[in-house]
Amino acid sequence: MTHSILVIEDNPDITRVLQDILANAGYRPTTTSSGLDGLSAARELNPDLIVLDLGLPDINGGEVARRVRQYSSVPIIILTAVDVVDRKVDLLEAGVNDYITKPFDPDELLARINVQFRRQEQEAEAVLQVGELCIQVAQRRCTFASREITLTAREFDLLLLLARPPGKVRSRQEIEEKLWKGELPESSGVLEVHLSNLRAKLREVDAHGVIRTIRGQGYALQCSARDPEDLASS
Repeated sequence: MTHSILVIEDNPDITRVLQDILANAGYRPTTTSSGLDGLSAARELNPDLIVLDLGLPDINGGEVARRVRQYSSVPIIILTAVDVVDRKVDLLEAGVNDYITKPFDPDELLARINVQFRRQEQEAEAVLQVGELCIQVAQRRCTFASREITLTAREFDLLLLLARPPGKVRSRQEIEEKLWKGELPESSGVLEVHLSNLRAKLREVDAHGVIRTIRGQGYALQCSARDPEDLASS
């Protein structure tokens, strides 16, 4: 199958380069030059991946990514001339899968694209069952005892990480490295905020104590949620 890639980039010279790189690599590229046109194309074409410029003339790439994430889990790779830690964190929070700084190396870009497609293939049929908790990876859907849990992109990624495998203790450093690529500032409370929100949503469907805090070690996901000690730590 030939993968389709939507390129949202306002610089015509870079657009032509991207078209050539992607077409020569066997992909089917489609290009747009603004955020709004890109959003329309994303809905109409349902591409397999989006390469998204950060500095667009109407709405920035971060906002485009946020809007796409409201209805799709399509991989998004940001092209940016900004190499600032806080900005990268914002992009990851918006649900961006990866980013590459301009000027970019064509081989690196293709490698990053290939990583996203390999990940999709590996997870296409994956369903994780942890007790009554069911995580459908490709659909980015989560239920507990058949009750739907509506999660943000970051909350889903956090739950998925803890579920692979269930019971494995993940340190704060490990979680931040995997989900934020180590870009969070020291002493940031971002992870704790996401954990709190995730636990609150789990409690709404009676999934109490699913995520355990292991004092001095980190966090783990367990099959049973009925232990009073776990309820106290959730």
